[in-house]
Amino acid sequence: MPYLTDVFYNASSTHAPGMEAQRAVMQARAEIARHIGARLQEIIFTSGATEAINLAILGLARQDNGSRNTIVTLAAEHAAVIDACKHCEQLGLNVIWLDVDADGRLHPDVLAAAVNEKTLLVSVMAVNNETGVLQDLKSLANIAHKAGAYFMTDATQAYGKMPLNVDDDCIDLMTFSAHKIYGPKGTGALFMRTRKEQSCSLQPLQYGGGQERGIRSGTLNVPGIIGFAEAGRIALDELEAESLRVYALRKRFEEAVLALHGVCVNGDREHRNYATSNVTFDGCDADVLLMHMPDVACSKGSACSSAKPKPSHVLTSMGRTPEQASCSLRFSFGRLTTPEEIERLIVDVSEAHEITLQGVEARLTHRT
Repeated sequence: MPYLTDVFYNASSTHAPGMEAQRAVMQARAEIARHIGARLQEIIFTSGATEAINLAILGLARQDNGSRNTIVTLAAEHAAVIDACKHCEQLGLNVIWLDVDADGRLHPDVLAAAVNEKTLLVSVMAVNNETGVLQDLKSLANIAHKAGAYFMTDATQAYGKMPLNVDDDCIDLMTFSAHKIYGPKGTGALFMRTRKEQSCSLQPLQYGGGQERGIRSGTLNVPGIIGFAEAGRIALDELEAESLRVYALRKRFEEAVLALHGVCVNGDREHRNYATSNVTFDGCDADVLLMHMPDVACSKGSACSSAKPKPSHVLTSMGRTPEQASCSLRFSFGRLTTPEEIERLIVDVSEAHEITLQGVEARLTHRT
């Protein structure tokens, strides 16, 4: 709040008040770098993870990378990665799209068969935004590096919700944002490895005042950046206790809905984060279920894909049919979720499921 009022100055200004804002930004940069085991100069602030993803992928693609002209990524990635890679195809690069297995994971052998001396970048998200499935980042990164490629991960659903260390996981580029951990919307970051032994070089996507080492020009969002660092600090301080608490709530919800007819949970049971549950209600249209749950805030998939009315590409990449995907809903649980809300949710979902099935049976009887 002070940086929206008393210290409302441009962090790029050289006068004393501007230097005060600059010091606060530097402290926030150091804090966020500490959260992921990075160095202070390796954090580039953006307007969110989507911008950071585009800066990483397109910024790397626009470099003169010699004969390396291939990007390897997943068909189950976030829309920002998919659309950025599709734009790279328009620029003349080759993109290899890999499917995940039925549990939503990428097997290392599948990646190893896809990379070679022409691979520029491998991009695999840390935690899927629709299913919560975790990938084995270190194993995948080692395969990419063995082929001489960079390794990138979209960690938007991982930052603040699980331990992350860019050195331990061998990550060259990583993107994440503030609002997934209750920070301000419109603030994100790109980790770009800058070491003597291994560095990434990116072409900027926008030009101007040369902020963020000339990689991302534009006046810094000082209040957003301060809030970003503080949200990350709180999330990591409370991570152990909060993850256990939320996991218990999700477990209670899933045990209850799995008792309903034709219901299954999508995603690897062991390698899945504690906050996400993607549920298929076989034979029940997701839109109809939502209509009968006016007090429940859940979704058919990613909010970033809501403008594209088609079955979830994440679920179809896992081998689900379009019909199964259209019967699926994503539930997210977090810091503000209470046990009482879980019990109310179970009742609402169960009632909506019964009403929807009755409607389906009535239509089938009428046709007969």
